[in-house]
Amino acid sequence: MTRDVVTYEQFTSDPFASYRPDNEVEGALTVLKWAYETYGDSIVYACSFGAEGIVLIDLISKVKPDAKVVFLDTGIHFQETYELIDKVKASYPQLNIEMRKPDLTLDEQAEEYGSALWKKNPNQCCYIRKIKPLEDTLSGATAWVSGLRREQSASRKNTNFVNKDERFQSVKVCPLIYWTWDFVWQYIRLNNLDYNVLHDQGYPSIGCMPCTSPDEGDGRSGRWKGFNKTECGLHTTGNQD
Repeated sequence: MTRDVVTYEQFTSDPFASYRPDNEVEGALTVLKWAYETYGDSIVYACSFGAEGIVLIDLISKVKPDAKVVFLDTGIHFQETYELIDKVKASYPQLNIEMRKPDLTLDEQAEEYGSALWKKNPNQCCYIRKIKPLEDTLSGATAWVSGLRREQSASRKNTNFVNKDERFQSVKVCPLIYWTWDFVWQYIRLNNLDYNVLHDQGYPSIGCMPCTSPDEGDGRSGRWKGFNKTECGLHTTGNQD
């Protein structure tokens, strides 16, 4: 497998297209080692601090202890999420964790677009509070890491280890594509990792508080209930889903 830098402009195919790891952990670590050896400080991990995020933080810390991790702090996350981030900072003190905030405060957004924009136009709210901040974060990055798994949803089933990201004109590295929900939790428990306690209360996917509901499955059907929406737009080709 090549160690040449694969930029967005040069990207033609996943360099790991024929790679089938013997086990999930080995596969993820192999892809992460390639990513950090290839991109160094120009790769960013955009972490939501969900179950997959906790796994990736632990794996990344073994490859690059001082890696840059960005959390899109919309200002309307659950308190449990912020408490988890504090625990992670204490457990991995070398990691460079940045809390990236939107340009608009919640009050400024309400003044310009009306109160509770997430109830009227969640796509616009996601753009202001998540997509635009990630655009700004990735403006100086060649690649970024994501915790997407193929089994999460129909829109993610064709995700590769390394992807050409048209939305952010970057290279998106997804080390967990073959991980199942059960294996994610097996890794968390085996390694005694901190995780968001809301997972124990029926929340498989945790995002902003107003747009996240408990769900019996292991996917994203608990997000944006009442809307034809399961993605915030970070992993699609346009501003809206």
